[in-house]
Amino acid sequence: MTTSRAYAYLRASTKEQDATRAKAALAKFAADNDLGHVTYFTENVSGASLQRPELMRLIDRAAPGDILLVEQVDRLSRLNAEDWETLKTQIDGKGLRVVALDLPTSHEVLKHQGEFMRSMMKVINGMMLEMLAAIARKDYTDRRRQAEGISKAKAEGTYKGRPVNDKLHEQIRALHEADKTKSDIHRLTGAARTTINKVLKA
Repeated sequence: MTTSRAYAYLRASTKEQDATRAKAALAKFAADNDLGHVTYFTENVSGASLQRPELMRLIDRAAPGDILLVEQVDRLSRLNAEDWETLKTQIDGKGLRVVALDLPTSHEVLKHQGEFMRSMMKVINGMMLEMLAAIARKDYTDRRRQAEGISKAKAEGTYKGRPVNDKLHEQIRALHEADKTKSDIHRLTGAARTTINKVLKA
């Protein structure tokens, strides 16, 4: 069993979201990899903000070689480049090993390895973390820009919502007329059940 300690960080963007949603997956991963007791730090705060009391408390409590466990890299960062560098410096300064469930190469740090392999995996994981953090930031920026565009269009009275998929609606109605159940229609067309209900109700 490893002598290092494991700290899991769970974050959701708003108070309406369940920040503990990933706890079961993290607990299973920890058990499967013999990480021993895991201490959880949970908070509801935007990934684009560096003001995260629980994450800072985790980093402050950790010791060199301890594990920072997250479900996805974007739980750590949707930060801009400057803030991401600040957070990385804090994590690296404590000697924390970041392990993300969605980053398989990071799982390698849990294995007993020689000095060369440890150095190699540190470089590889560093590059992967950089890439995923950049993707997470872009996703955040794109969503925010889209939301602002929709809000502006609504204010101007020009927002029309998503275009209607007439072909899909025809398929749903045809399958319903052929006595197919809603479950059949969902399976055959891939349409969301809310869409199926809306079409059939209309």
